[in-house]
Amino acid sequence: MNALPPDDFDTRKASLAAAGARPDHLLLAEMVEPGARVLDVGCGDGSLMALLRDLRDCDARGVELDRENVNKCLAKGLAVVQGDADTDLFDYADDGFDYVILSQTIQATLRPREVLEQMLRIGKCGIVSFHNFGYWRVRFELLLRGRMPITEQLPFSWYDTPNIHHCTMRDFVVLCHEVGAVMERAVALDAGDRPVRLPLPWWVWNMIGRQGVFLLRRGEGQDGEG
Repeated sequence: MNALPPDDFDTRKASLAAAGARPDHLLLAEMVEPGARVLDVGCGDGSLMALLRDLRDCDARGVELDRENVNKCLAKGLAVVQGDADTDLFDYADDGFDYVILSQTIQATLRPREVLEQMLRIGKCGIVSFHNFGYWRVRFELLLRGRMPITEQLPFSWYDTPNIHHCTMRDFVVLCHEVGAVMERAVALDAGDRPVRLPLPWWVWNMIGRQGVFLLRRGEGQDGEG
């Protein structure tokens, strides 16, 4: 399969959106160059990998901890291995992929900084998305109820959530600076999962963005050696 021309890509993207494809997945696919080698870490049931394969003609591979999700990926004909982001990324070669993706995954890792450093070693670029704990509704729940929020995006109680490292968009920007990652693109998604188009200060994005999506590359002075 060849990569879709821009007009065909937009048409197909709109069709998939109407069919219920996740808006954040469509945004991530838009950030990936056609034909790229992609590693999706914490790939879940493989929905994003299938999207990258069909929309971008990518060589998409996945790492997933949950065996049931691994089986779902295999049933879709996707290349996936069972593995743990916290321990298994060290086994991948430097610059082995064009992109490494962490879609709603980094907050579930034990050592987010190390995982981010490893993804930027393995991939020439990295894409990270996560639910923003600085979103106004989360703050509202904490302020008024004094309890950890349970929302559509964060549907777990505090004692059984897989998300062990909640962060805000501003927290993630600080982490990127600390590891020397360069932000090529940053997008805040609003309550309707639409990109916030206005060039607003970070503290405003941190209030109104329900999700954050970041396209990163390795900074100068960093190399691909682990």
